[in-house]
Amino acid sequence: MVQGNLFILSAPSGAGKSSLINALLSADNKQQVKRTMQVSISHTTRAPRSGEVNGQHYHFVDVEQFKKLINDNAFYEYAQVFENYYGTSEAAIDQQLAQGIDVFLDIDWQGAQQVRIRKPEVTTIFIAPPSRDELANRLRDRGQDSEEIIATRMAQAQSECSHYHEFDYIIVNDDFNQALDDLNTIVVNQTLKTAQQTQKHQSLFTELLANK
Repeated sequence: MVQGNLFILSAPSGAGKSSLINALLSADNKQQVKRTMQVSISHTTRAPRSGEVNGQHYHFVDVEQFKKLINDNAFYEYAQVFENYYGTSEAAIDQQLAQGIDVFLDIDWQGAQQVRIRKPEVTTIFIAPPSRDELANRLRDRGQDSEEIIATRMAQAQSECSHYHEFDYIIVNDDFNQALDDLNTIVVNQTLKTAQQTQKHQSLFTELLANK
């Protein structure tokens, strides 16, 4: 079984990261590399929202269970956001990778730093907006937030963008289709690395190097 690849996608709110991930995994994506791919399902201590299913959207646990997992060193990364905890299970991810599944983590730069320490071979991708004005317009177009909240998100975006240089790849999401093509290219490139190709074509290289 060829080992799957682990990817991290980070971006400020409004840059289009979720849309790109959904499009990448869509069956309608004609450019998609033919591999099994999925987004990691995080653990969280927050209560499920309407329509959310345990094990499908999140693994919902209580604070005591989450802290036990922290003590057991069970997370690739975790964070406390206000009163709730969020984390990525190392065992669950490793199991998926061992099955040849490419796994995508939708986490911020701080989570990316934690994962790199435990899994240096992770591929990290930063999704950037084409401009500050366009990012603000996208946040307003959602029609979900007040101007005060949008101002807060813009400040957070500047903080997140200051870490762009820590990532392996950068995609500027100006034209969505081009950004999706770029993301596809990165995924394909990872499958063509020597370690991946050696696993996939082991018998070929054994034959090519055999003494006859």
